Amino acid sequence: MANGKAAERPLTRIQQKNRQTILDAALDVFSQNGFRGSTLDQIAEVAGLSKPNLLYYFPSKEAIHAELLSLLLDTWLDPLRALDPEGEPVTEIMDYVRRKLELSRDFPRESRLFANEILQGAPRIMEALEGELKALVDEKANTLRDWAAAGRIADLPPHHLIFSIWALTQHYADFDVQVRAVLGPGHDPYAEADAFLETLFRKLLAP
Repeated sequence: MANGKAAERPLTRIQQKNRQTILDAALDVFSQNGFRGSTLDQIAEVAGLSKPNLLYYFPSKEAIHAELLSLLLDTWLDPLRALDPEGEPVTEIMDYVRRKLELSRDFPRESRLFANEILQGAPRIMEALEGELKALVDEKANTLRDWAAAGRIADLPPHHLIFSIWALTQHYADFDVQVRAVLGPGHDPYAEADAFLETLFRKLLAP
């Protein structure tokens, strides 16, 4: 959130642009260095702004990080929110897998930001993990449980099914360097992962 000075009146177009520039620069810095290894000076340098200019929009490193995490959590939860209890179960789950893989492909910095926060014990988003995230996962786990009880998908532990989707999609963003090093030149990790995960989960979900 912008500090009190910037929040006195609506931001101009230039101010909105500067604010977004700061967030984008901070995403680069935090995703590379983690929260503890990042500084306001680094963020200002990447943003191409002076530190006082940066502090006009955000009062601290913590405020910038909190804003990024808040935006990220909404982006990360949207695909799970879209899982429709009234839809065809395997199609809904495969659509979720595909959307999560696309998030990893399109938002690798955000994925690494989130992973860094979790590896540090989630000190800045624990409330959201135990609240909004847990409530949503519990809700969708009940949907998966209902589908299994009706014989429409295999009877799998629903929370762990969701965890496996996270692990097998976010890996491609969080360990991108390793994936590309092992595959070598001439490979598209995301296209290959899409085909593999389609086969894997369809076989796994078969009643």
